[in-house]
Amino acid sequence: MIKSILIGSVAAIAISSSVFAADAVYEAPAEPPVAVETAPQFSWSGGYAGILTGYGWGDGDFFDGTTAANDDFDGARIGGFVGYNWGFGSNAIVGLEGDVNYDWNHNDYGVGEVGTGLNGSVRARLGYAMDRVLLYTAGGYTATNFKVEGSGIDESTTLHGWTVGAGVDYALTDRVFTRLEYRYNDFSDKEVLGVDTDFDQHVVNIGLAVKF
Repeated sequence: MIKSILIGSVAAIAISSSVFAADAVYEAPAEPPVAVETAPQFSWSGGYAGILTGYGWGDGDFFDGTTAANDDFDGARIGGFVGYNWGFGSNAIVGLEGDVNYDWNHNDYGVGEVGTGLNGSVRARLGYAMDRVLLYTAGGYTATNFKVEGSGIDESTTLHGWTVGAGVDYALTDRVFTRLEYRYNDFSDKEVLGVDTDFDQHVVNIGLAVKF
């Protein structure tokens, strides 16, 4: 009788231990993934317009068939620009831009003044966007007004050429961006009052623009 009671007690203890162990194995429910919010990347696509100022370093070569001369035509500049960008993929930008400027690149020789003034260009742009930073190169057509004024002389003509350069645009807000740019303008050569005139220019611009 005692032996039966002892065996029963041991069996009960074993069953209770098994049930407790089974209850102890508990898998916590999987937590739902936490949503991570990321700020949308800035878009450079669309139209824009802005103003600029800077400085130009002009170089003029002159030859009248007998005598050659060279002089620097340096001065400040101011202007405006307008353009449109198209985005391709996440980083590539292609654009088209036009600008109109005025250069104070004039030299006074006592008997007269020679220099450039109103100028402009139309350029294609290729850029690489890194969120709010846009690195770009640009090139295209450019032209400038060239004047010779003096006693009994008032000649004004247009020099045509090409331009190439590079720069960086930085977005201050979703609509406003700044610009720093270098440009080389080659206005080729043209005969002015019987003098072969060859004019080129290095330019540094800073600008402020608004996206449409």
